[in-house]
Amino acid sequence: MKHYPLDLAQLIEERNFDGIIALIVSKIPVIVSAVLILVIGFTVSNFIGKMVIKALKAKGVDPSIHTFIKTCITLILKFAFILSAISTLGINVSSFLAAIGAAGITAGIGLQSSVSQLASGVQILINHPFKSGDFVELGTVSGKVHEIKLMYTVFVTADNKQVIVPNSTITSGNIINYNANNRRRLDLVYSVAYDQDIETVRSAILNTVHKNNLILTDPKPIVSIKEHGPSSINFACLIWCKSDDYWDVFYYMQEQVKLEFDKQGITIPYNQIDVHINKEN
Repeated sequence: MKHYPLDLAQLIEERNFDGIIALIVSKIPVIVSAVLILVIGFTVSNFIGKMVIKALKAKGVDPSIHTFIKTCITLILKFAFILSAISTLGINVSSFLAAIGAAGITAGIGLQSSVSQLASGVQILINHPFKSGDFVELGTVSGKVHEIKLMYTVFVTADNKQVIVPNSTITSGNIINYNANNRRRLDLVYSVAYDQDIETVRSAILNTVHKNNLILTDPKPIVSIKEHGPSSINFACLIWCKSDDYWDVFYYMQEQVKLEFDKQGITIPYNQIDVHINKEN
């Protein structure tokens, strides 16, 4: 039985095809072992990822970051199994890691934007400025948080549009979270004619407020004159409600105050312009 050198490069240089085939055949058990490690490892990683999701749900962790955490864990596990498979093939893992590191630096220079998105995703996960279901405003974008991913966050607008915002945009700008506190204040303004009785108008607005159980009594609702406009007296109505009830209360007040004004005979003025004509003889 012939013995061939184990240096594949030398065999290729010598064009020793019999030796190349013999070397490959001798490595089949090792290759099979490496493939099995990858197959089993990836299967186990995916299974652990599913278990992580179940554990997060059981702990009541914000659903918007479930995918983020699962992806991070499964990627780390898969990378560990890849290193194990490479080690089985007899390749120096240290050299491989050094090569990966060098390639990572090169790729990082060309993918600065993607790296920034990833870093911002981690920052959102750590700082937790919002949670799933929160109504958030980011510059020109406003909507409910649907899901936080590695590179971007998904929002759903009030008219059910899906908006995908890069994570770096979120962390570099102002974030208004309307659900950070359980309560929100509605600042409403109602205009009436100058000849209307102030107490009658105040009572009409407060009666409307007291009829709705979604409006909180603590803090106490405030109805008072805000300003004297060019053609109207403007009343400020400051009321509180739970964050989830904001729009229900808003539309209720807009409709019911008008109906109450009509019932009480309270006039809402139109903009008026007085035109004086001088007649010359």
